[in-house]
Amino acid sequence: MEYKSLKEINAADFNLEKTKLNMPFVVRGLVDDWPLVKKSNEPISEISKYLLYYYESNRVIAFANKHEDGNKFTYADSHNRKSFEQLESTLDLILETIGKSEELENPGTIYMGSTSLDYVLPGFEKENTFITEGIEPLKSIWIGNKTIVPPHFDVPDNIAFVCTGSRKFTLFPPEQIKNLYMGPIEFTPAGQPISMVDIEDPDFEKHPNFRDAVDEGHTATLYPGDAIFIPSLWWHQVESFSDLNILINYWWRSTPSFMGNPMDGLLHSLMSIRDLPEHQKEYWRNLFNFLIFDYKEENFSHIPEDIAGSLGAIDDKQARAIRSMLIANLNR
Repeated sequence: MEYKSLKEINAADFNLEKTKLNMPFVVRGLVDDWPLVKKSNEPISEISKYLLYYYESNRVIAFANKHEDGNKFTYADSHNRKSFEQLESTLDLILETIGKSEELENPGTIYMGSTSLDYVLPGFEKENTFITEGIEPLKSIWIGNKTIVPPHFDVPDNIAFVCTGSRKFTLFPPEQIKNLYMGPIEFTPAGQPISMVDIEDPDFEKHPNFRDAVDEGHTATLYPGDAIFIPSLWWHQVESFSDLNILINYWWRSTPSFMGNPMDGLLHSLMSIRDLPEHQKEYWRNLFNFLIFDYKEENFSHIPEDIAGSLGAIDDKQARAIRSMLIANLNR
């Protein structure tokens, strides 16, 4: 499929303020100076040696499948099982397996998904540093051979740095959810719901609405040193092309850490509101608009501040009170 090219900016022009526009973009050569990026053309054995210098043997989660199952982390043909296995492993074994697969004509796929940098490679960031003034990101590393992660969305904002190998990112804006044929929320390949469409070879008879999503898709292929900003809730597929692909990403949210995950609110609404009679859903739509989407502090100025509770400013103390009330209500 042909998609529009993602916007690109120069590394010299990049600053985190540009992420507040909530539009994706690519930055070429943003982390060219990282030691890991400088090693990207060396043999897998040398890159592995560099990573393992920081590794302290903590066990990690990996995903693997056989060549005949393809390299996409999705559902099997029957859709009642996944196309891969999840297993516990070690980084040295994963890198060894990737190194050996380089020599095979039809290697299987192995992939260590989002894993905390501090957990798996303590000290690595001292040499491979990106300044993040004003945000406190969760920093993760992703390692694998040739893989495809289908379109999915994440709640936090995300800036991802390609360190070795090449990756193609294909993005769709959040409002395209209606055309992307979202899969189950609970039974997911790796935690987030995915699109059930093969976006490179779509079946328009099976997924006719995807034609409208094609016009809104954007793509870019990134190489070592390049970075991409993926705003919150943007759908994105990631395809890795090389025998060894390493990516580091920073996730952050624009709200305080004590605030809850919006997905929890969505799940509870699916259970408690979606199947109400239409006239009741309309009442709840008005309540949600008034209290959440169109919230104005002045609408509640008649309530004394010390008893406003969740209708007033929500801080860490108030957030804990709300969570306690929710837990008590859900456990009844």
